[in-house]
Amino acid sequence: VVLAVPHPAVAGITAERGEQLAGKVVVDITNPVNFETFDSLVVPADSSKTAEIAAALPSSRVVKAFNTTFAATLVAGTVGTEPTTVLVAGDDADAKAAISAIVTGAGLRAINAGSLSRARELA
Repeated sequence: VVLAVPHPAVAGITAERGEQLAGKVVVDITNPVNFETFDSLVVPADSSKTAEIAAALPSSRVVKAFNTTFAATLVAGTVGTEPTTVLVAGDDADAKAAISAIVTGAGLRAINAGSLSRARELA
């Protein structure tokens, strides 16, 4: 399940759909920036929106991916002469492998960005 929504909508979705998302891989593609100024994140300095989602969905397998990749480069499959890169972070190795397989199956490059705690650096 890809959460392709503005980050303020996530809390409502996780509250309303948490049971339906249990057992599923949930991909956070949000960028929790301050929509008024676009100059800072709206999550605590030691956390991420992905960590908040994982806490709200303890029965789901949450990963961070696609948020650093523009739609045009996903469609094109390249950035210049290089394959489009998708960074994938999470604590569930199988979930990360599943998302990485989707990415590489589409002809893109998947890079393991580390654990869920690394989602902060991805935004």
